[in-house]
Amino acid sequence: MAEKQKKDYKGLLPLGSVVSLKDMDPKVFISGRIVCAEGDDRIYDYVGCIYPEGMGKGDELIFFDREAVERLYFIGYQDEYEIAFRTEVLDKLGELEIVNGEMVEVESTDE
Repeated sequence: MAEKQKKDYKGLLPLGSVVSLKDMDPKVFISGRIVCAEGDDRIYDYVGCIYPEGMGKGDELIFFDREAVERLYFIGYQDEYEIAFRTEVLDKLGELEIVNGEMVEVESTDE
């Protein structure tokens, strides 16, 4: 069954940001935004890997939401492309759901 998650994607950190998570010792390097793990119907704000080791095997990826961030150590690279992506794509995303293993935007029924 598809799980709908009504979230606001405004203000997500840029890729390359380094954070610490609640209840987790090593720092995490953010490598993706608005993602789901294979076989999981949950949509996460971020995916990352342990800092400074980086990516290893696929099972070393860490999926988490912004509420799990305890401290921000470094804000990732931001140029005109990042800013345009945030304002033209992320800030305008509506409700998302997982359908047949794919993340899709739910069509609005508001008229």
